[in-house]
Amino acid sequence: MFIDLPSELEAALIDRSLPTWELDGSFLAQSTMERYRTELTATPRFEESAATLRRALTGEGGGYAVLRLGNLAKALGTDDHRFLRLATGFAAEVAVPFSPFPRWPLWKDIGVKVDKDPGKSSGIGYNAFHMDLVNATLPPDYTTLLCVRPDPLGGGPSILSDAHAAVARLSEDSRSLLAEAAYHYGTFFDLFGVGEEYKPFPILDGSDPDEGFVRFTAKMLERSKLEQAHADAARELAVELVRGQVSFMLQPGDYLIVNQRRFLHGREALHSGQETVPVGDRRLLLQLFLRARAGDSSAA
Repeated sequence: MFIDLPSELEAALIDRSLPTWELDGSFLAQSTMERYRTELTATPRFEESAATLRRALTGEGGGYAVLRLGNLAKALGTDDHRFLRLATGFAAEVAVPFSPFPRWPLWKDIGVKVDKDPGKSSGIGYNAFHMDLVNATLPPDYTTLLCVRPDPLGGGPSILSDAHAAVARLSEDSRSLLAEAAYHYGTFFDLFGVGEEYKPFPILDGSDPDEGFVRFTAKMLERSKLEQAHADAARELAVELVRGQVSFMLQPGDYLIVNQRRFLHGREALHSGQETVPVGDRRLLLQLFLRARAGDSSAA
């Protein structure tokens, strides 16, 4: 779902300067969230827009949203702290912003590095469907991406797929295999706020098969040694995810928020010729993770 802000809200937000945020460990401090909410709810039609955003992210609403902040980005500049605080304020209306990585204070840069593994988020190739921090016992409930610059050569559309809809198209035998704790991927160290390492884990994780995480990353098919039957079931899921995908190009200021209990995400390959683009002109996203508040069922 794409959400445009009312013009009167945009005009008010351009003149609104939120205070510097504070962290409580790796999480945005409650005091900061309260101050942001007080400031933002005083602007016309903010609460209406925030409610629309929250509805879009629930099971009934779909599970993802692109908040169109392009006019704010153009007026303030994406490198202006005022713009990033406004985006953080919208994120805090959904859940609690946090950083699981100690080397990143809150937002993480995802730039383009031509010498990196092409399949990684900072690479130039196809970034296959995955859930962020798939091997954590408490992965982020939401992953979010704020577009600073799209690929100037026109590549790299974002891709999303409804994970539970893909699972529902599988055979009962495949679903049974995916529910077994037989999968593993990646390393786990020096992380905050995401629990412990989960290894091995089931892809279908949760007592309710329609609401739990679908702990999947296509990279496990190439980089993890899986038993044949379990690997085949995961490949079937990968095919169904591609079959049901949606694709769109993020523009400057677009803020994508994904409910990880509903959707998996990825990216098509960037356009060829990235090595000719100056580093400062290449595609740049900022990533922020969100943790659902205790007792909040809206992430399900």
